[in-house]
Amino acid sequence: MKIFRFPFAGGPLGVPAARILTSVMLLAGIYISSAQPDSPVIGRWDLTVSMDGRELPSWLEVKLSGQSTLVGYYVSFAGSARPISEVHADGGSFSFSLPPQWIGNHYMHVHGKVEGDTISGELLYHTGTSHSFKGVRAPELLREEPEAWTPARPLIADSGLDGWTTTPGSDTNQWEVVDGVLNSPASGANLMTIEKFDDFKLHVEFRVPEGSNSGIYLRGRYEVQVEDSYGKQPESIYLGGVYGFLSPNEMAAARAGEWQTYDITLVGRRVTVVLNGKTIIHRQIIPGITGGALDSAEGEPGPIMLQGDHGPISYRNMTVSVPAN
Repeated sequence: MKIFRFPFAGGPLGVPAARILTSVMLLAGIYISSAQPDSPVIGRWDLTVSMDGRELPSWLEVKLSGQSTLVGYYVSFAGSARPISEVHADGGSFSFSLPPQWIGNHYMHVHGKVEGDTISGELLYHTGTSHSFKGVRAPELLREEPEAWTPARPLIADSGLDGWTTTPGSDTNQWEVVDGVLNSPASGANLMTIEKFDDFKLHVEFRVPEGSNSGIYLRGRYEVQVEDSYGKQPESIYLGGVYGFLSPNEMAAARAGEWQTYDITLVGRRVTVVLNGKTIIHRQIIPGITGGALDSAEGEPGPIMLQGDHGPISYRNMTVSVPAN
């Protein structure tokens, strides 16, 4: 008897894994039906996944498309926001599947249940391992712009790493400050401020070597991309974008190796990004955490985190202002 292989992480005759899963669920009597417009899973969810003794942040958005179909976006602990073509829901129960992105080579299958403003369930991850998750509805974080801001104060000392620490679980610290310039000469640990912030204005100059990549995480949760992007079309994954979510309205990048400037204002979920003097994102809403976030506790203050695990990077003249009232 001829045995057919399972291409594309699928089943016999090339049937996608998501369809195989649906068929198995139907035969077992646990198929989740088409969604209703008032499904309790609709909304944004801050998730925590329990994986190999670690608590990893994740995020889910489910919304209505048309009269009865639910679609959405999912952010894992790494990578960017990924579209979900259909979320199956019945009452408080739901399920969906996603192809692999950066990690593993299996489809990810998620099923869970909503109870009020809490959510929980299991996911079969891209590596073929199963893990539990739980979460809560994400806060709206929509508030008015402050009437006044405090004077800007520096975050980088002339020498030394006073006020900074590596992120939990990071490798040996490779960051150093020389003459007021904060350098990561090679890939290594991520760095974050000890102080935590809520709403703020951040000014910083940065220099990206050719082909290198970093990022500035606002409250440790929302990455504004820092990358060698000169000459590229504007995208959320390139310089000036909020990774995987918000694309700049133009590519204002300078050439690799030149000093460039960010002025970033974050109030609640609304972010404004000025790159090299050009406003490229204006008071846009960040839907949720981006891949690589410290946690998914969006309602809490968080640090400024600098990505140091994607290549060399330099920062200087970093200052912060907070609401004065």
